[in-house]
Amino acid sequence: MKPVICISGISGSGKTTLVEKLIPELIARGYRVASVKHDAHRFEIDKEGKDSWRHKQAGSKIVVLASPEKVAVIRDLDRDMGIDELVDRYIEDVDIVVAEGFKGALNPKIEVWRKAAGEAPVLLTDPHLLAVATDDKETELPVPRIDIDDVKGVADLVEEKVLGSAGRDGGEKVCLYVNGKRIPMKDFVQDFVAGAVLGMAASLKGTEGPIRELSLKIENQE
Repeated sequence: MKPVICISGISGSGKTTLVEKLIPELIARGYRVASVKHDAHRFEIDKEGKDSWRHKQAGSKIVVLASPEKVAVIRDLDRDMGIDELVDRYIEDVDIVVAEGFKGALNPKIEVWRKAAGEAPVLLTDPHLLAVATDDKETELPVPRIDIDDVKGVADLVEEKVLGSAGRDGGEKVCLYVNGKRIPMKDFVQDFVAGAVLGMAASLKGTEGPIRELSLKIENQE
């Protein structure tokens, strides 16, 4: 599982500003970074009248926009996907994922909170909360406080608590989802599943070179 840090907080707290500062800071330290933005409201990236919009209006469930420089996928969903499933399905070849939002995720997170909000931080009881990035210097907090403009301090914390722990434990070898719900597996079960599936895949015609990563999806038609 790729390391994820969630930058969370109420609307207007400054999450996006911190994310856009944190990404280049991590890149400058040599990390490959991906980002995910959670939007609680419906959004559209295919404008009315455009070819992609016409494909969707014709009934296509998935539309892929491809060019020599980039690719985008427009896909219908019947539920709100969690950050872990999004990362497993759509993100590869990075060292860390910076996620904006996802207050309810079971991932390490930093809450962005400004004193002008007039409320206390909303995630103080979350066991996954690493710190609060804030402009407030007086309110007592049960977790470390980082100045909201101290992006180097935020990056230091991410390196220590997220990237450091990922490097020590190596992450999970196998991630299993059943009907969209992540199912934890003990190490010996992961080893058994990985050995069986990788061995089968390696024997198939068309598999070339060492297998570094494999994705398998099973749809039960019963």
